[in-house]
Amino acid sequence: MNENQMQWAKARDQLAAALADAGYPSELAEIMAKQLRSPKAIDRMTAYVRHGYARNMEMLADEMLAISADAEAWREKKENQEAQAKYNAYLYHRRLNSEDKPDDM
Repeated sequence: MNENQMQWAKARDQLAAALADAGYPSELAEIMAKQLRSPKAIDRMTAYVRHGYARNMEMLADEMLAISADAEAWREKKENQEAQAKYNAYLYHRRLNSEDKPDDM
C-alpha cells in the first residue's frame, strides 16, 4: 500500500469509529469514503459526525454530498488555474517570438 492509500484507509477507519460511536453502522464509512475520495474530505466528514450535528441518516448524506461538492469545485478550480497558466505562458512566448522577427514591410 502506498502512502496515499494508507492515509485514505486511516481516515476511513476513523470515520467508521466515529459513526459507530454515534450509533450509525460503521459499514457506512466505506461508502462515504469512496464518495468523498480524499483523506481530507473524509476527515471533514469525521469531524461533522463527532460534533454530533447529524441527527439522522439524511443529514449524514446531505453533509457527505456537500463536502463532496466542495472538493470537486476545488479540483475544478485548480484544473482551470493550471490551464489558464499554460495558456498565458503560450501567449507570452508567442508574443516574444513575434517581437524578435523583423517586419517585412
